[in-house]
Amino acid sequence: MKRTAKAHWNGTFKDGLGDLTTQTTALNHTQYSFKTRFEEGVGTNPEELIAAAHAGCFTMAVSYALSDAGFIPGDLDTEATLELDVATLTITNIHLQLIGSVIAGVSEEKFKEIAEGAKANCIVSRALNVPIALSIQYK
Repeated sequence: MKRTAKAHWNGTFKDGLGDLTTQTTALNHTQYSFKTRFEEGVGTNPEELIAAAHAGCFTMAVSYALSDAGFIPGDLDTEATLELDVATLTITNIHLQLIGSVIAGVSEEKFKEIAEGAKANCIVSRALNVPIALSIQYK
């Protein structure tokens, strides 16, 4: 299975404009710019999208792990806060805040254990350390 997304950018780093489109068109020429990334502006930015992807993946992983352990998940809500050091342009931390309920029978300790396992093993958590390949075509 492959998933794709496309980015288009025109102009300089500070004054240019870009848009992002995903394979499913959930994002369809969605605007991003220097302002949406480092200031306040209308549109999205790569770090926000990483946080959203991580929150979504982790929450599904918790649901899977709970179900796999014989529990019935209730509401699971995750907020992912990504910290970007603007001076070094480095993502320094992602904090996942999980609020969850289970329909029956899991202890708080077991819930925490399952969530920790999901944090370590969700696809996005693991993807943040993968090798990255690059192909280039100059026209």
